Amino acid sequence: MAKTVTTYVCGECGSVSPKWLGKCPNCGAWNSFVEEVQAPAADKPVYKTAAKPRPLSSVSEEKFNRVKTGVAEFDRVLGGGIVPASVILLGGDPGIGKSTLLTEVAGILSKEHKVLYISAEESASQLKMRCNRLGVESDTMLVMNETALENIEANVDDAEFLVVDSIQAVYLDALSSSAGSVGQVRECASRLTRLAKSKNVTVFLVGHVTKEGAIAGPKVLEHIMDTVLYFEGDAENNYRILRAVKNRFGSVNEVGVFEMRENGLFGVKDYAGIFVSETRGENAGSVVTPFISGNRCVPVEIQGLVAKTVFGMPRRMSLGIDYNKLVLMLAVLEKKGGLPFYSQDVYLNAMGGIKLGEPSVDLAVLLSLASAYTGIPLEAGTAVFGEVGLTGEVRGVSRAEMRVRECVNAGFSSVILPKSNMKSVENFRGKIRLIPVSYVFQAVRELTKKNKDAEETQGE
Repeated sequence: MAKTVTTYVCGECGSVSPKWLGKCPNCGAWNSFVEEVQAPAADKPVYKTAAKPRPLSSVSEEKFNRVKTGVAEFDRVLGGGIVPASVILLGGDPGIGKSTLLTEVAGILSKEHKVLYISAEESASQLKMRCNRLGVESDTMLVMNETALENIEANVDDAEFLVVDSIQAVYLDALSSSAGSVGQVRECASRLTRLAKSKNVTVFLVGHVTKEGAIAGPKVLEHIMDTVLYFEGDAENNYRILRAVKNRFGSVNEVGVFEMRENGLFGVKDYAGIFVSETRGENAGSVVTPFISGNRCVPVEIQGLVAKTVFGMPRRMSLGIDYNKLVLMLAVLEKKGGLPFYSQDVYLNAMGGIKLGEPSVDLAVLLSLASAYTGIPLEAGTAVFGEVGLTGEVRGVSRAEMRVRECVNAGFSSVILPKSNMKSVENFRGKIRLIPVSYVFQAVRELTKKNKDAEETQGE
């Protein structure tokens, strides 16, 4: 009989070592090695395939219809609905609403499809309590409290959708390691992926996250998934943001917004009160930019605050915007805009907890910092977008027409944009005031122009 072997596996990259190491030599992560007992080779299942290579021209294209879940925001993030036989991983902080969302989706799908909900962390009666709270009632939704993957596979039968909550609580008897270990998570996810492809079953997996916010387990867990979603939000805030970080069948830039209520999660269609405040234009440092998320454009307010530092080294902090982008915009403002920040603490925040990563927010970030420093607020009816280079030039961005159209629909009176984008938005003249700029100092001048006009009026 073969002996069991104890090895140490890196939780970040899956690298294997015969002894414990403080730092992984493969990925450089610290304290990531966990002990794992490998089962004898004879006990491991062997998978064989009879598939043979064939010319690409002989492969028939499979056409499929996406399945609507009935939750519009969820369908939007998935790219328009669920692709049959796909594997979807949903991660998020504890208590953020992962199980609530999938319970609602499973309840809606069970009206026309056979759904099997595996609750590995709760009993069937506890799951029933949540369904009652959410108003989910179905005779075709099957529930099961099980942690052994072999039993789960034996009960899938002709189910069209399978929900496993959570992947870290499921284990294989063939492996000696405990549930949630690197080996168990990797092998269970692989088995469920093969199940989805071979039996045409759509699989939803709930994943725990580490203290750094990444999905717990080896990185290969995300690699073998078709779609990886993150559910984000603050426990003290009722709003949740669902974003895709990987999607083989759609865009990864889509964002879904939900509101947590007593009776479940509800999609939010009007973002005016979430990402834009009612008092914009009254205080300095507030600038609105049209941010494109997937196939839609959302006005998002950026707020900046500048205060004199009391320390030797000024502090810089940003939420929702990359820290390096903040540092670069400060450097450009100092060199090309003539505004010194070497003795100022700088704080930057994107409203509503959304993350702004595209280059089009550069000019809005820059004007927010300039407004906060000078104390001159930007007009409430003005939106800003454009990419800023280190030379001080304002460069054009993609889909400018879509951004300006959203500004018109949202009721903005003017928009500051790159001059190179003017040709694509000429048809909006008369509907909104277009203010083209080519350099940073021109944008800052537009900010201070209102204040100078007011001083001249008072002088007269």
